Amino acid sequence: MKKGVKIVTIGGGSSYTPELVEGFIKRYDELPIRELWFVDIEAGKEKLEIVGNMAKRMVEKAGIDCEVHLTLDRREALKDADFVTTQFRVGLLDARIKDERIPLKYGMIGQETNGAGGMFKAFRTIPIILDIVEDMKELCPNAWLINFTNPAGMVTEAVLKYGKWEKVIGLCNVPILNVKMGSQALGMKEEDLYFKFGGLNHLHWHRIFDNNGEERTAEVIEKLYGEGEKPKTIVSNIKNMRFLSKQVRNLGMLPCPYHRYYYMTDNMLQDELKDLDTVGTRAEQVKKVEAELFELYKDPNLDHKPEQLAKRGGAHYSDAACEIINSIYNDKGTLMVVSTRNNGALADLPYDCGVEVSSYINASGAHPVNIGHFPSAQRGLLQVMKAMEELTIEAAVTGDYDTALQAFTLNPLVNSGDVAQELLDEMLEAHKEHLPRFFAKKEAVLV
Repeated sequence: MKKGVKIVTIGGGSSYTPELVEGFIKRYDELPIRELWFVDIEAGKEKLEIVGNMAKRMVEKAGIDCEVHLTLDRREALKDADFVTTQFRVGLLDARIKDERIPLKYGMIGQETNGAGGMFKAFRTIPIILDIVEDMKELCPNAWLINFTNPAGMVTEAVLKYGKWEKVIGLCNVPILNVKMGSQALGMKEEDLYFKFGGLNHLHWHRIFDNNGEERTAEVIEKLYGEGEKPKTIVSNIKNMRFLSKQVRNLGMLPCPYHRYYYMTDNMLQDELKDLDTVGTRAEQVKKVEAELFELYKDPNLDHKPEQLAKRGGAHYSDAACEIINSIYNDKGTLMVVSTRNNGALADLPYDCGVEVSSYINASGAHPVNIGHFPSAQRGLLQVMKAMEELTIEAAVTGDYDTALQAFTLNPLVNSGDVAQELLDEMLEAHKEHLPRFFAKKEAVLV
């Protein structure tokens, strides 16, 4: 008989945590969690206590045999863990605001995981995830790492390549939302459809088949992106800018919402610039939503996930993380879209790189579905973006300025030449306290 499960969540003071707890409670009969540990840093202590106390209320209401622990000591929490989930944000939302505002000064997209902002989030995050992996090697060498810290794809690849940690799966909520949109467009249940996703995190395409084996992709493209009334989106953090119908038809696959930044760059940029002087950047809007959420979480009578959490932009993230853990623990073979090692599934990318792909999840991890070769339109963007990701990860690990500049130059959302260098310099200075590797290397060169 299997023992009770110990799960550690790093970034436990996140506003997403109640959804995570809800997901564990819902699966308790299959996934007997005995210990839930929520970890945060000193700067997140107040939020950890607020959301942690709410988690305790949720567990008590559910009447399950599970202890909830709150700590600022990561090593104490990791000891003998079975699963570790990561949902932290280095520099908190103030760092994201810089990621979004500074590129806009230069006339470039300012976004959390795309363009210069996404690269800087990787620069700050990857050294921390690699530190966590080193602790795991010592304290819980058999644990699985389930990462939904953004940029999830690059973080997962860094763990595989530089952390040398095989038991890692990355997660994003966007494919889940795509599944819901596709199902609704066809008026069918999700379980009666088969979705085949392939690409990178926030840069995947997918096809849809019904349970008779008939492809329904073209039908969904017409319903979602054909001419006529603009379809409603269920992705709250991306503006519902219309794709060009002819272009999406030509793809023959359904794009993800983030493709708007690449297929509709100028439209998205102009919209961001307009918001800058009115409602503010997305990060500034999220900061307000988070403040409201934590006021709700303080209520000693609140013992369930509030509806307002859906506005945060990460709906279904945590529930999907729970299902991955459940599928590993119970060897279920569930089909999910995750970030994992390519292993040849996407023939146009390196075998050992990280990809986001439909995969079967069982006790031995994620097993990608074969995608094969992409058509030219998808392949061109995919290969450029993967090369950019590889350079970004390398720069994050080494702190090498020239590698970072090369990554900037390759990114389709960053203008090249002098302006790229000026933007890089300003963002490095703005995030200096969270980029010790870059500045240690710079100082060593000066000496």
